[in-house]
Amino acid sequence: MDTSDMKKGLKFMYDGQPWVCVEFQFVKPGKGQAFTRTKMRHLLTGSTVEKNIRSGEKISPADAEELNLQYIFPEADAFVFMNERSGEQVSVNKEICGDAKDFLIDGVECQITFYQGNAVALTLPPHIVVQVVSTEPGFKGDTATNVLKPAKIVTGATIQVPLFVSEGEWVKVDTRTHEYTERVRNPQG
Repeated sequence: MDTSDMKKGLKFMYDGQPWVCVEFQFVKPGKGQAFTRTKMRHLLTGSTVEKNIRSGEKISPADAEELNLQYIFPEADAFVFMNERSGEQVSVNKEICGDAKDFLIDGVECQITFYQGNAVALTLPPHIVVQVVSTEPGFKGDTATNVLKPAKIVTGATIQVPLFVSEGEWVKVDTRTHEYTERVRNPQG
């Protein structure tokens, strides 16, 4: 592959290490050789760096693939996911899941990145709908805007919700920021 093949999400080898392109920009300075300014994330460590890769420099694809798998249950020091098409079950180490483990609910479909056959990263859907299992009641007359209170959700995680949200209600949570977005009707009917 060539630097002209660079695109967001491309998994490639650079300096003998696997990377994924987060952002890129082609730069043609007035003097000197053109290059691609690349923001890239290491597939194994998750660290992000910016590199300028000269035009025409060869890069090779990384032995990586992404699969959409459904979360089914926790198991010792791992979480078990299932490929809905094949029925195959895959265990993903809890360390790979990181903070995402706080938002794993039965049946949620996650994108798991595999490098050389091993799970190296887990990405949740942008939003999930969960039930609030415990929170302090809001006080009548306390209507200050943007006042939040802690609420424990069904996964065991604690998020901040507005005062009007009560125990037993369903809320939509942004899994990227871990923030409440809105109250929703009971999805089970």
